[in-house]
Amino acid sequence: MYTETEIAPRAKILALERPSKADFDHSANRQILSLMRGHDCKLLALEGGGHLAYGEYGDPAGLPIFFFHGWPSSRTMAELADAAAQHLSVRIISPDRPGICDSTFQPNRKLLDWPDILRQLADHLQLTQFHLLAISGGAPYAYVTAWKMPERVRAMAAVSGAPPITELQNREDLLGLYRLMLYCYGKYPRFSRMCFHLARPVLSLRPPLRARPLLLKLLWLRPSDEAALHDSAAFEACFESQRRAWRASAAGILADAEIYGQPWGFALEDVVVPVRLWHGKQDRAFSIRTAKELAKRLPNCTARFIENEGHYSTPIRHMPEILADLIAL
Repeated sequence: MYTETEIAPRAKILALERPSKADFDHSANRQILSLMRGHDCKLLALEGGGHLAYGEYGDPAGLPIFFFHGWPSSRTMAELADAAAQHLSVRIISPDRPGICDSTFQPNRKLLDWPDILRQLADHLQLTQFHLLAISGGAPYAYVTAWKMPERVRAMAAVSGAPPITELQNREDLLGLYRLMLYCYGKYPRFSRMCFHLARPVLSLRPPLRARPLLLKLLWLRPSDEAALHDSAAFEACFESQRRAWRASAAGILADAEIYGQPWGFALEDVVVPVRLWHGKQDRAFSIRTAKELAKRLPNCTARFIENEGHYSTPIRHMPEILADLIAL
């Protein structure tokens, strides 16, 4: 069954005691310092060799939620959920995907390889059941995990989530940069890979604070996204996590990108666990039309479409509602 809800900007959809502004201001300072330290990195030795890096946020004794970061990004993107997770007694576990940041690169990996990796992490942490929270490019990894492990995934939330790109009827619903990347990858794969390696030194740089307003202007963001990213903690969570990924390896980011351009290997119609889909109506990366079409294919989905919110502003501004809604399932 598919249900759809239209949400006004910043609306309260749940009877939830929200953290005060002072609580979030204090948390924001802590988040920035945490990111500058790189946050605690834990390593799990994988059965097939190599290791998986992950970090933890929120309440260590709370309800477990695995956080799947976007692209290009890394585990520290989960800083977006830290303050709300502490308030709601939620334990956030955020792994780096293989080849990203501190996780070992795995050549020729596929999306279908991810559930077994997550199973090893869940078993290591002695978690029989858990929830999933995915942002943007993390959504395919949440869907495949929910499809493969329905007995362990209680529910999942996809926020500003990426669709199965190879199944799209109209790629005009994608960000122009994504369309260009897909075209180059299909026509000139060697040139495309070279561009990733050439971009790495520049994208690994940390922009000075005074340059951030200019950077946000150059990105041609929606007004809602630009306004949300003026918050220092949100900017750090989104862009520092990207920089860390680029600094570690262009190969890992490229491998992640190639997966998005391939068939997922399963049907969304077969994802039976409860899905909460959150999408801003002003999302430029993946249009609202694409999100609505995706939601209709999921047999147990409740979709929240938010007025005047974009790709970044939806998770930044609505994380307390997103988490509270997810853990109620």
